[in-house]
Parts: sequence; C-alpha cells; structure tokens
Amino acid sequence: MSDLPRNAARRTARLAALPLGYAGRNALGLGKRLGGKPAEAVMSDIQQRTAEQLFRTLGELKGGAMKFGQALSVLEAALPDEVAGPYRDQLTRLQDSAPPMPTQTVREAIERDLGPDWREQLVWLDGGPAAAASIGQVHKGRWQDGREVAVKVQYPGAGEALRSDLRQLARLARTVGTLVPGVEIKPLVEELQARAEDELDYHLEAEAQTAFHDAFADDPDIVVPEVVAVGPTVLVTEWMESPASLATIIAEGTQEERDHYGELLVRFLFSGPVRTGMLHADPHPGNFRVLPGPDGEPGRLGVLDYGAVARLPTAGLPEAMGRLIRIAATEEKDELVEGLRQEGFIKEGMKVDPELVLEYLGPFIEPTKVERFRFSREWMRAQFARINDPREPSYTVAMKLNLPPAYLLIHRTWLGGVGLLSQLEAEAPFRAILEEYLPGFADPAASST
Repeated sequence: MSDLPRNAARRTARLAALPLGYAGRNALGLGKRLGGKPAEAVMSDIQQRTAEQLFRTLGELKGGAMKFGQALSVLEAALPDEVAGPYRDQLTRLQDSAPPMPTQTVREAIERDLGPDWREQLVWLDGGPAAAASIGQVHKGRWQDGREVAVKVQYPGAGEALRSDLRQLARLARTVGTLVPGVEIKPLVEELQARAEDELDYHLEAEAQTAFHDAFADDPDIVVPEVVAVGPTVLVTEWMESPASLATIIAEGTQEERDHYGELLVRFLFSGPVRTGMLHADPHPGNFRVLPGPDGEPGRLGVLDYGAVARLPTAGLPEAMGRLIRIAATEEKDELVEGLRQEGFIKEGMKVDPELVLEYLGPFIEPTKVERFRFSREWMRAQFARINDPREPSYTVAMKLNLPPAYLLIHRTWLGGVGLLSQLEAEAPFRAILEEYLPGFADPAASST
C-alpha cells in the first residue's frame, strides 16, 4: 500500500458496507438460532465478527475512518457490558496501529518539506515505522546534534481521505450507530469534522506543542517533547523513550499504576489550559506514554499529539463552567438552572425541571462531591445508560439542553477524559485538582477566609 486508499468511491463503498455486513450476520444468526444454536452464543459470534470487520476496515482506511474509530475507543467503557467484550481488543489495537507506507514515500515527503540536504540534518532514519495513526506515521531518527527524534510524516492524500470519510460517516451516522450500541454517532462525527483542518496543519500542531513543552518544561510529572523541525507534512520532535502507552496500563496495570497515571492525566488536562491557554483535546490512550521511575515504580506521564487542541479565549477553562459545576455539586437546583440559562445551555423560553437537570448532570458532578473518586466501567456504563434510555426521566432533559459552540470541544474532551479514567478504573483526588486549576470551582467563601 503506497499511501491511503484515496479512491473516493472505493472508500465510500467500504464504509457503506459496514452496516450491510452487520445485517447479513444478523440474518445468518437467525438461521443458526432456528437450527438450534443457543441465542447467547450466536450473538457473541455476531458481535465478535462485527467488531473485527468494523475496526479492521477503519484501521486499513486510516484517514477520517481511523480517527472515528479512535474516538470510539475512548468511549469503550460506556458500551453495554454484553457488547464491550468483543469490541475491547479491536478498539485497543486500533489506538496504536495502521498499515505502514513505504520507506521511499516517507523519504520523498521529508525531502519535500526539509529540503534536498535533509540527510545533513536527519543523519539517521529507521526504515520501518515506530508508530502509526490516523493521518500519519512516526519513524525514529537521529538529529545532527545527536538527539534521538520522532519524525511524523503525513500520509499522502490524508486531507482528502479525512474529509471524504467524515462526510460519508455523517451520512451513515444512523446505520453505523447500530454497530456500536450506546454511543451517539452523529455529534461525534460532527465534532471530528469541525477540527479536521486543524489536525492536518502541522505548523499549527508544532505551535501548540511548543507552547505545552515550554509550559511543562520544569514539571516533575509531565513530559512534552520539544519540537525540532516542521514542514507542511513533516513534524520532527524529540524522541520519548517509553515502554508502553496507557493502553497497556488499562490492559494489565496494577492498581497503583492505574491510580498514579490516572491522577497525572487529570492534572495535565486541567492544568494545561491555565498554563498555555489551550486544552489538549485528544485524550485517547495512545497519546499518553508511561515513563517508569526508579526500580520500575510508577513515574512520569509523557503526552503526545497536539493536532487537536482547543484554543481558549481566556487563560484557562471558562469561569462559568467551574462555577456551575460547584453550584450543581451543592445541589442549588434553581441557581443552577438560572446559570445554565445565562450561559446558553438552556434556550430562552425552554421549561425544564431543575431536579431532572441536576440528575442529568450526574456524570460531571459526582466525581467532585468526594475527596477521592473511583472511576470504573460499571459506573460509566450506568451513567450512559441513564441518559441514553428514553424510558429514563433524564433522557427528556437532554432533548431540552443546548451545547454552546464554545463548549463543544471542552465537552468532548471531558467525556473522553472520563472514559479514559473509567477504563483505567482509577481513583483520583478529582475535587482537589479542580479546586486548583478550574476557574470558578473553588468555593469563594473558603478562599476569602
């Protein structure tokens, strides 16, 4: 495969075939049940085959298809238990893998971006990729000053494939949604479309990564590699030596490791906006690398991939966000509804039940009400089931709430972060971290005494 499969009709056909394949397996399953095979065994087989086809197709196509799959992987903890098992391995595999492009294609891209004398700067380049993702792959190299570097090269046709896939997935949102029960597909695709152009701009990514590197340069817990060079389709950064990503901790980490890296993840996500004015908005496990301490003890957290960041209008997350979460945590229902109305979360003239609004916001509020909160798959599944079940009173609230544009990426990142913490099954001092870094959350009365 020389680059991304770029034929639009072919890509569209493969994506459109996903729901058809699911329907065919269901029909085959019905035949097996009529033939006497147990229903549970048949459904397990259907789900396993569906997961394999879905994520194999998304991974092979890369582009927007793989980006969509990676976004789904963060929400794996919210999938119903009977669905999550067959999907989990395929989702995790997708986070760090994709078919590689040929070495010659990589070298041509580097020469185009860094110039014909690029070998004088990049004195050694590994022939095979060290990692691959949705729109690019990474090679290990050595810079002229002796530093080991990571060379990220964008796949040829990445922009075209990304836009085409997301348009097709938007059209197929309803039918693709049947493949992943419990996850709202349409808003997920719309959000990916909104940030697609930024992710293709490596100069913009280099600017963001530099800001995070400078802000966390002296941090004892967080490591952000320095940018070394950048071109339109090539980004060179310092190499980060790490044995594994958070996906490994999710799969086989000790409870100590889960709690330790979970807390560092929360600290990074909430301190980043205060330090840089930007929010790292792509919290999937492959972007977070574990850097063990002495004797294998849990150590620092390395953070990669700054293609998706929310550039905030103020130094930090919105003050109203912290204030409203604090009000909700103290169960001041009427004050909460009034504040949500002022911020545009509840449209003018829309009548809502304050009690149900408070109940609906449970996933955002519950972790802030105790000194330390234990995230878990069971907890997240229960939260998603409650707000996605038309039979539940909370479901009607969702139909009446509005998400202002300024909060779209913040909301998506918060959900992704909670999903990642739930996969880790991590316990973290969530409230204390918010009091330190989320504007408006700390009790003003307490700070004045």
